[in-house]
Amino acid sequence: MSTLKKFAGQTLIYGLSTVIARLLNFVLTPILVKVYPTSVYGILTNLYSWAAILNAILAFGMETTFFRYLQKHEDNKERVYNTTFFFIVLTSAVFIVGTLLFASDISYWLFAEKGAERTIYIYYFAFILTADALAVIPFAQLRAQEKPLRFGLIKLANILIYVFFTILLILVFPFIIKNDLPGAAWLSGWLKPQWIGYVFLANLIASVVTLILLIPELSQLKLQANKKLMKEMLWYSLPILVANLSFIINENLDKIFLTKLLPIDIGERDLGIYGACSKIAIFLSIFIQAFRLGAEPFFFSHAKNPNARKTYAVIMDYFVIAISLAVVGLVVNMEILKFFIKSGDVIQQELYWSGLPIVPVLLMGYVFLGIYMNLSIWYKLSDQTKFGLYISGVGAILTIVLNIIFIPQYSYVASAWITMLAYFTMMVLSYFLGQRNYPIPYHTKKNIGYIVAAALISWLSFSIFNRNLLIGNALFFIFIIIAFLVERKQLIKLIVKKDDY
Repeated sequence: MSTLKKFAGQTLIYGLSTVIARLLNFVLTPILVKVYPTSVYGILTNLYSWAAILNAILAFGMETTFFRYLQKHEDNKERVYNTTFFFIVLTSAVFIVGTLLFASDISYWLFAEKGAERTIYIYYFAFILTADALAVIPFAQLRAQEKPLRFGLIKLANILIYVFFTILLILVFPFIIKNDLPGAAWLSGWLKPQWIGYVFLANLIASVVTLILLIPELSQLKLQANKKLMKEMLWYSLPILVANLSFIINENLDKIFLTKLLPIDIGERDLGIYGACSKIAIFLSIFIQAFRLGAEPFFFSHAKNPNARKTYAVIMDYFVIAISLAVVGLVVNMEILKFFIKSGDVIQQELYWSGLPIVPVLLMGYVFLGIYMNLSIWYKLSDQTKFGLYISGVGAILTIVLNIIFIPQYSYVASAWITMLAYFTMMVLSYFLGQRNYPIPYHTKKNIGYIVAAALISWLSFSIFNRNLLIGNALFFIFIIIAFLVERKQLIKLIVKKDDY
């Protein structure tokens, strides 16, 4: 089997499992939007934004470090496994103890009000984040051992459990009470109608069950750390941690700022709109995540191949084509996708849909982010992770400064455009620094052509043709045909013949 076909096969498995899992999660969006007003949905968006930041801190960039040091220490992989896991356990223990001790204070700082109910949210997230952190290395181990099927099945189980308990707690149980079905009396004694905390409780159950499913991998790990190796890994990982944090800041800090820079009632309302509309762009995020899951271990394992850089360039070509087509496909069908955030209340529905114009902007931001992730392999392979810190730091500074300046006047619209600008800047910086320090023969002009074409068609469909489904999909079909004609020779070579990559 050729190298590219092997990469494509593994990425397909990661992709299918990720797509199915994220789509199941996406099913919850219309349910949550229908049940909760924008202000309550804003609470959910706020907490998950903080959770994303804390996840990055707890993981400490060890996932990427893990793959790099497995390549360096192929003769003693167990030592790498155990050292990384020991560090994750240590940071998780400190985190959960500190969070539980100061939960009330954290709740007051987040929500500007005291109350046992919102403090419970903090308790839930303390355990969710700890469980997720402990699963990082077992999941990375599955990827390193090229077990994408087991990886995907456990991820799928996680989301199925989450979706099941969320629907059970916020839809099924209230339905039983409302219609006085068997068990209604018992349920009405403790169930809180429309309590957002049930979403977090469902997440906690899913995270704990995931850890249980990972027991075979966890049982192979020991709480043993090689001090010299840990020191090396921490120095390698620290810039990645900062880079990951910067990325998470770019992705989530704007949402946090909305509740801090606007009056609390307006901030939570706008955050609810922004969070719901962002869910439409999640389809592209799914593709990028699936690509990363397959690409990162592949890039490291393939680094010693004499044709490695040529392979990376070809992978970039297909990535850009796929992501450009995905953007256009989503934008031209916005009139269908918007019903995923349809509320049960007419006024709330109009509020949610008022945020639709930011979706194409967010999608283009994801294009730049995906390309940046692809480009970032140069500093990871050349052990120059400090450049990841510098690049992501620039993006984070742009995000922070520009959001502080523009959110008070333009709210979440500013956040969407600033996110896109930050990712574009990171992409450009990574490309030029990479070509100077670790040159890869990318087909830059052709790739820019696809991106520009995708942006132009998206703008025409959304703004000029007012989201007309027929015209938009006609443009999409023409784009597909042109892309096929341009790439047909390379596709035939890849499918029919054995490539030399």
